Amino acid sequence: MEDVSDPPFRAVCKKYGADMMYTEFISSEGLIRDAAKSTQKLDIFGFERPVGIQIFGSNIDVMKEATEIATAAKPDLIDINYGCPVKAVACKGAGAALLKDVPKMVQMTAEIVKSTHLPVTVKTRLGWDSKSLFIKDVAARLQDVGIHALSIHGRTRVQMYKGEADWTLIGEIAQDPKIHIPIFGNGDVDSPEKAKEMRDRYGVQGIMIGRASIGHPWIFREIKHYFKTGQKLAGPTMAERIDTCQQHFEEGIKWKGERLGIFEMRRHYANYFKGIPNFKPNRMRLVTAETPEEVISILNELRSLYAEVLV
Repeated sequence: MEDVSDPPFRAVCKKYGADMMYTEFISSEGLIRDAAKSTQKLDIFGFERPVGIQIFGSNIDVMKEATEIATAAKPDLIDINYGCPVKAVACKGAGAALLKDVPKMVQMTAEIVKSTHLPVTVKTRLGWDSKSLFIKDVAARLQDVGIHALSIHGRTRVQMYKGEADWTLIGEIAQDPKIHIPIFGNGDVDSPEKAKEMRDRYGVQGIMIGRASIGHPWIFREIKHYFKTGQKLAGPTMAERIDTCQQHFEEGIKWKGERLGIFEMRRHYANYFKGIPNFKPNRMRLVTAETPEEVISILNELRSLYAEVLV
């Protein structure tokens, strides 16, 4: 997730049970140009393994070179993004645009597999639109050129993130005896009950959580508990929300520096405290705080305030 799944975000997701994580997707063109924003995204840390570096692009030779650069960063695998639907990516022939040229997608994947000793995985969608749902053929052909796993989002590119994700084709691929690589389902899994329903109904080997983890990294813990016991785990306490928000903030300061760390954390406060009555004034204080000390001071005030309310 662009500008979301950076190391600070991944740190809190790992803490609460994410089994496998990926970097933000990285432009292959940016990597070979040594662009600062792209190369910084190669940063991975021991605590988050296993972790994959995800790349995207439209030029096969550039993608091969970017794969070599990403491999040198020593991730556990390389992931190819053939699923991003946004215009800035798709209109340049990358991301989900490759769903309109399956032969090129297969050729690109084959060359990437040859360019690294690491396992290669792919993330994609059902098709470009409802008239081109070629994902079953895509899965078989990508398996044939050597990928180790395939993650499928249950929408087309035209759908973007609208409507409900359709897992029907995902399930057919996951249960196809000719498909022997793991198939991971993605799309609209926002609760332990939904995760179990998707796993049981469609037989996928794994579930990918995206938007539902933003501001709620506890979802991984909740799903695992539900799988194990069949019972819903209590949601995070206010103290846990504050502690996790602070950890995310402090990790961001360490990785990005004070100015950028403060600025980029502002998008997360509303999600961490979603559903808390009358929280807007406190959120406004957080998003207008200008120093790390000010942010920490506000969080400490909130700890005391909500501790008194709970008592």
